[in-house]
Amino acid sequence: MESMGKRKARPRRSFTPEFKAETVGLCRRGGRSVGQAARDFGLTGTAVRDWVRQAQAGAGERDGLTSSEREELAALRRENRRLGEDAGILKRATAFFATETR
Repeated sequence: MESMGKRKARPRRSFTPEFKAETVGLCRRGGRSVGQAARDFGLTGTAVRDWVRQAQAGAGERDGLTSSEREELAALRRENRRLGEDAGILKRATAFFATETR
């Protein structure tokens, strides 16, 4: 009974862009539904659905960020976080030296 409701985390898998493109192509050409493609390749329906949405956004068929825009946004967020940490360090150093000089 102790283990009820507790699941082991499944290791995160990564897929090549070619594999994703092939899977999306099967769904978009009408060969398979998203659910059927997910079952056939041992994937989750959510993953395949996300890949299809991303491909549609990249092709301009759907609103959303393209892959390159997503990469740029992630890089800008990382830089913003780093700059915020730097500013925090400088604030603490300024406060420290301000009390030392009095």
